[in-house]
Amino acid sequence: MTPGEQGTSPTARDGKAETSGLERAAAILGAFDAAHRELTLSALVARCGLPRSTTHRTADRMIRLGWLDKPQGHYRIGNRLFEIASLAPIRLELREAVLPYLQDLHSATRTTVQLGVLDGAQILVVEKITGHRPMPMLSQVGGIVPAYCSALGRAILAYSETETIDAVLDAGMPPRNPRTLTSKEAVIRELTAVPARGWAVEREEGNIGVSCVAAPIFGPSGAVAAALSVTGPTALVRADRAGPAVRLAAAAASRAYSTRR
Repeated sequence: MTPGEQGTSPTARDGKAETSGLERAAAILGAFDAAHRELTLSALVARCGLPRSTTHRTADRMIRLGWLDKPQGHYRIGNRLFEIASLAPIRLELREAVLPYLQDLHSATRTTVQLGVLDGAQILVVEKITGHRPMPMLSQVGGIVPAYCSALGRAILAYSETETIDAVLDAGMPPRNPRTLTSKEAVIRELTAVPARGWAVEREEGNIGVSCVAAPIFGPSGAVAAALSVTGPTALVRADRAGPAVRLAAAAASRAYSTRR
């Protein structure tokens, strides 16, 4: 025991060790994303920033808990985490309430439909329906997209508090391509236009040739809770045609979500 630990109770020391262990597990889980679904030990060490021995020991413990899996020598997220994630309110309440309207919207537009929520300065994709026209350049379920240059983000921000908007825009607006709006004034103009027409638009700001139209979903308190969108080739996703369908789907989803909670 070190001199600094002599005056520390066993409970406090145990709590410190537990927190440290949770932080190591969080660092390992944070190493995975849509582009890194499976990692070798060396890649996991490089991405999580922990010492190799610590990474190996912690990862083995996580495998025993079902948090990680290791088929053919590559680490990946375990099924137990999927089971736990399915219990989150965003899955049980929002997704289940909105899913029928996402399916109806996909049937009507025959383009990719997404459901997203604001998570910091990003949009977390909660659900996605692609049908027979997959768009691999788009984020998968559980992935994130910037809020400032996505229709999903703008549909939510247009009905958010000023503090929330400022926090998102002040977090940085790097260009994703030459068409990305990167000035605060330009993005705010886009947000201001949303309530009058009922939908937000993103014109090839994330991917050249791909456009998106989104509308907000409101919760039982009347506050904006999420947004749904249609995304596809610019020639097919025209705001004047897709917008009314997206707005109607979002309004129906809002009613269903508000009465479910």
